[in-house]
Formats: sequence, C-alpha cells, structure tokens
Amino acid sequence: MIAIEKVTVDYGQRRILDSIDFEIEGGEFVSIVGETGCGKSTLLRLLLAEEMPTTGRVLVNGVARTQPDRHCGYVPQRYSLFPDKTVLDNVMFGPMVTSKIGLGYFKRKRAIRDEALEYLKHTGLTKADAAKYPHQLSGGMQQRVAIAQALIMKPEILLMDEAFSALDPATRSGMQRLIKRLWRESGTTIVFVTHNTREAVCLATRVIGLAKHGESGSSIAVDLSVDHIDFDCPGNELDEAIDHIERGPSRIPEYAVL
Repeated sequence: MIAIEKVTVDYGQRRILDSIDFEIEGGEFVSIVGETGCGKSTLLRLLLAEEMPTTGRVLVNGVARTQPDRHCGYVPQRYSLFPDKTVLDNVMFGPMVTSKIGLGYFKRKRAIRDEALEYLKHTGLTKADAAKYPHQLSGGMQQRVAIAQALIMKPEILLMDEAFSALDPATRSGMQRLIKRLWRESGTTIVFVTHNTREAVCLATRVIGLAKHGESGSSIAVDLSVDHIDFDCPGNELDEAIDHIERGPSRIPEYAVL
C-alpha cells in the first residue's frame, strides 16, 4: 500500500533523511522510533503529503503523493479540535465539508450525525460527551475525539504522531489498548511515530528504527517484525524485542527482520 523509494529530505544545507527505502503492506501496524531530531515526524509529513521529498518518491497504492487527501487520516500529538464546536460537531466536520449541498443534504446530515455518535461510542465516549466542548474534556477524552474525527473519514491509512505522549501514564495505557482494538476491528493501516520503544513494540506488528549519522542524515537502522508481541506477553520476550530495537545497528545488521 505504501512505498517509500530512496527518499532524501534536505532542509537547506542540512540533510534530515538519507535514502529511506521501505514498503508497508495494507493492514500493517508500523511504529517508527528514533531519537529526537532523526526525522520521524518528517517521514510522517511525507506520507501525509504536507512535505515533498528532495529526491525519491512516496507512493500510496502506486500513486505519488502530491497533496493531503482522504487516503490518509492524521492524529497529531496535540488535539486538533475546533474549540468553538461541540464534540459531535468536531467529528461531523470532515464528512459535512465533503458532502454536497443539494437534494438529500439534510438526510445525509442526519446520517452523518448518527455515524459520528457511533464512532464516539466506539472510542468510549457517550452521547452526553457529544454535547460538550473540547475544554470540558480531559486530555484522554480529547484524544478519543481526535481519533473518532480521523476514523469517520474512513482513511485507508491512519498516521499518528506521538499521539499519546502528552497523556498521563494511566490514560496513555488505556489509549494504547483502544487504538490496538480499533486497528484489529477496522484493518486500517497505521503508521505510528513514538519515542517510547515499549509502546512501539506492544502496539505494532513491525517497528522501524531511524538513526542519525552525523551530517549525512538519518537512515533505517532496524526493521523488525514484532507481530507476536502484545501488552500481556511474557516480560523476557518483550524485553528482548526492546533490547534489539534500542541497541539497533550495534547489534543487528541493517534491515534485519525477526
């Protein structure tokens, strides 16, 4: 579904990504990890088509990415909610904007409202929550709304950029389990950027680690299949996978796959 072909990104004289090359199959849950400044978020923006590579190509379903579209949903670190709209209106906003005004418009609006309520319910929110404004919700609840807001557009690919890093540990744990459940139910392809290696291993079926190489930019240091790891796996199995990723190129050849 996704092909990153020899992608290099330069910001002026500074190289961020150097010859990144990999593919993602439909339905995979891929975590991107790496130290601060290694280009994780840049890679996500390339997939979203908010940025273009300096060289190379980014393809979705064989088509080069040129602008953001409905193929890719996006959940940022900070909740992208309209403060002056209710929770329900926030979730309805995308489908309403893409609906044509004309015959059947109000029937379509009612259908979108019902669908939005279902997505909110699916993410653990209630009908009473739907009438609230973002400032009346906790951080975890706001992030649930942001996820519903993205999923209602039925994207083939969901991009998540440090989506849980601002949450307290208990809320973060709940959100991790929520997104894994939603992924299993929907089959959506997810690309998830995180600094937290344990989170990456427990959520994803595959972990890609980026590593900086001085002035030459970042490249892929580790590409590991971890589809057998889950939150409740034995500690030694989880610790071994984390160790493989965090020690990266010093222990595993480039593009090693377990």
